[in-house]
Amino acid sequence: MFKVNDLIMYGGTGVCKVTAITTNEFDGQDKLYYILEPVYQAGIIYAPVDNKKVFMRPVMSESEANDVIDRMPGVSSEVFKSSSTQQLSKHYQSVIDRHNTDDLIMLTKSIRRKMNDAISQNRHLGQIDKRFMKRAEDLLFGELAAALCIPREDVVGYIENRLGAHN
Repeated sequence: MFKVNDLIMYGGTGVCKVTAITTNEFDGQDKLYYILEPVYQAGIIYAPVDNKKVFMRPVMSESEANDVIDRMPGVSSEVFKSSSTQQLSKHYQSVIDRHNTDDLIMLTKSIRRKMNDAISQNRHLGQIDKRFMKRAEDLLFGELAAALCIPREDVVGYIENRLGAHN
């Protein structure tokens, strides 16, 4: 069970702070709830403590975040192409739904490769690719920022500096 002030990853929302743990009556039953405040967006979330439907885990530690960054160059980035926007969305969503940092790295790298290929052919990246790249980067960079205790907008620079120092 999480404690008040813990930072957790909550489903597709990303990093949330546990602001309280309370008993509330919803649907005529007293249940124990986390009151979560998303760190990078507005709102309050009431999440049942025993919720099995929405993914929840602690935010990675600083050393885990640095390990993730160190692994980035070795993560494969095969481009997924489909003429069906529905199939493309389904594939991208399945990657995000795994809640795995290496999968998020793979997804952002592969869509970035796709974007570079499109630019080299004087074309634009599709809206679905843009939307899912943003979602994957928001989840990944949000967690890295929280783990490293740095502003979200400083994550890319931190990654570049860390990887540059290893070369």
